[in-house]
Amino acid sequence: MNVISVVGARPQFVKLAPMERAFLTGGATHRTIHTGQHYDHAMSDGFFDTLGIEPPAWNLGVGSGNHGAQTGSMLEEIENVLIDARPDCVIVYGDTNSTLAATVAAVKLHFPVAHLEAGLRSFNRRMPEEHNRVLTDHAADLLLAPTEVAAGHLAREGLADRTVVVGDVMVDVLLEAAERSIGINLGWPDGIADSPYVLATIHRAENTDDPHRLASIIDALAGLDLPVVLPVHPRVRTLAAGRGLELATGSLIPIEPLDYVRMIAAVREATAVVTDSGGLQKEAFVLGTPTTTVRTETEWVETLEGGWNVLSPSVDDISRNVSRPTPIADRGTPYGSGFAAVTAAAAVMEHYA
Repeated sequence: MNVISVVGARPQFVKLAPMERAFLTGGATHRTIHTGQHYDHAMSDGFFDTLGIEPPAWNLGVGSGNHGAQTGSMLEEIENVLIDARPDCVIVYGDTNSTLAATVAAVKLHFPVAHLEAGLRSFNRRMPEEHNRVLTDHAADLLLAPTEVAAGHLAREGLADRTVVVGDVMVDVLLEAAERSIGINLGWPDGIADSPYVLATIHRAENTDDPHRLASIIDALAGLDLPVVLPVHPRVRTLAAGRGLELATGSLIPIEPLDYVRMIAAVREATAVVTDSGGLQKEAFVLGTPTTTVRTETEWVETLEGGWNVLSPSVDDISRNVSRPTPIADRGTPYGSGFAAVTAAAAVMEHYA
């Protein structure tokens, strides 16, 4: 069986790692198209190296840009690859522009599409990711849902007959990386080694495109009582510099993006996490680190149980939420126990055998 995965951003590289291994172990031929949506080494090539993923067979180098231009460029380039490669199945991951472009390219050429992490919904139609995931689910042939909640969303949209619940592939990688990260040297700047700190990441458009919103978030993080380590997304660094916003202020300690294993170690050792990332909410939940999510909603509603994750759309509430007591509620295993990739790859190979 000839399988092609299409990825382009950090969370997709993480999901790709166990899927590639599962397909190869199952006897399939697997190759990867990297769209180049994330092109900074720390956000791209470094992840392939750290996670032991085979280099992409195709790197399209599309780069950044407005949504329409970026998606259109990807669509054209992916179509050219698929015409020559003629896969038995195209695997798309998550909810980025790379996901949507690959889905449209494949279905127009009548190549089957399987969507990993199908069924997630924020119900916020202002989010580009929400458009991408809904359109992808309705175009794809096989929907690999991470949770029963996600499967329920798909059923309500009339897609139950295409849906298989496989668990969350991110947890497969997370549990492996957590083992590898024990005792790792995080290389923190002077002043926070062996001391409590908050880990923060901010990158979503709703928090960064509005200069006043971004400035308010920076001020809130800078005003926290503990040091705040901020791995800075390249786009955010550019936006901040262009608007004259200083990131190294107050409690804020900006650093370069971390590779995946060091990021997992940083999450595990942090006193608290502040983020607008979907993946980081879930990683912190599994690792037992209290999280404050700077959004109005979350696709990962299971993380809200027991107060392990709280939503903080108001910037004024960040400090209070970060300083809340550590929850004591049992987290359970709503995202599976680390075998999602094997289950997902088996479902794909059985479906398209």
